[in-house]
Amino acid sequence: KMATRLSDSDEEPKSKLTKMEEDESEVWEELEPTIDNVLEQESLKWIFVGGKGGVGKTTCSCSLAVLLSHIRESVLLISTDPAHNISDAFDQKFSKFPTKVRGYHNLYAMEIDPEVVDKDEIEDELQQDESGITGLAKELLQDLAGSLPGIDEAKSFIQVMGLVKELKFTVVVFDTAPTGHTLRFLSMPQLFEKGISKLTQLKSQFGPIFSQILPAIGVTGDSESIRMQVTDQLPIVKQINEEFRDPDKSTFICVCIPEFLSLYETERLVQELVKMNIDVRNIIVNQLLRPDKNEKGEVLCRMCASRHKVQSTYLEQIHDLYEDFHITECPLLEEEVRGIEKVEMFSKLLVRVKK
Repeated sequence: KMATRLSDSDEEPKSKLTKMEEDESEVWEELEPTIDNVLEQESLKWIFVGGKGGVGKTTCSCSLAVLLSHIRESVLLISTDPAHNISDAFDQKFSKFPTKVRGYHNLYAMEIDPEVVDKDEIEDELQQDESGITGLAKELLQDLAGSLPGIDEAKSFIQVMGLVKELKFTVVVFDTAPTGHTLRFLSMPQLFEKGISKLTQLKSQFGPIFSQILPAIGVTGDSESIRMQVTDQLPIVKQINEEFRDPDKSTFICVCIPEFLSLYETERLVQELVKMNIDVRNIIVNQLLRPDKNEKGEVLCRMCASRHKVQSTYLEQIHDLYEDFHITECPLLEEEVRGIEKVEMFSKLLVRVKK
């Protein structure tokens, strides 16, 4: 089921469709230019929407969540992008707790907003700390910061896991951050398991010093209780790790625009997802220009004609490169997509078969 991307050293991607080339109509019917295949797969529990910044990920993820709310029992939309936009899309304020979207009885949304703590910030705090942490403790702290997932990411991940366990939404849609952050979030289950192992190892090696380190990285409480809390989450983390890599349970929808940088980022994203064994078979090409023409078929706007020509070139490349994907084309709209009515309108573009 998974659309496999191949590296430069492998065979050409087109070789995947050789068995179906005899019946082109059958191929086109299976790979129709909509996200209907995602909506119709009732086993899906995790749906990720991602891509380069500014391509319309939030609009697409909100629209997908709306579509799912019409056919699923309960839907949760989660924004993992530090620059949250789902509140703007629905014109409603959301928080770090699931909040029902106005106008829907089974659609909820939340925004994970962790405080970023990285190794550089930790080192700066150590240099400014007059209490005098020993050199050994500083070395341990740097080892811990480099081995564990970011504290902010760990908190976010645990928060999501708790929601999945307690609230039992039938499907969760992620409005993800730009590509780099998204790939790290998707690798979080594996990083988390590694972190727990490292945490236990450091605890046994350094004992008392370990309790000095935890407050410096924003973790409160005694080390043993923290270790127990994290260890209790391990079975859930392992389960999610398996489900993220199960094409029956999870899939990733890439959103891009017909420009070089976006296309380049999409290919990098797809390649990384395949390496992580995460299903990806849908691409939404957004913000396509449909210029007005006169009676002779000439584009009225000179700049529009130029932009349309550039977009057409990259759109053709997208179809050539991802011929084994469902590619959905969405036009550039005259108005921004904000409010329930506009989101509902945009959602229809994702399921309408284009002739």
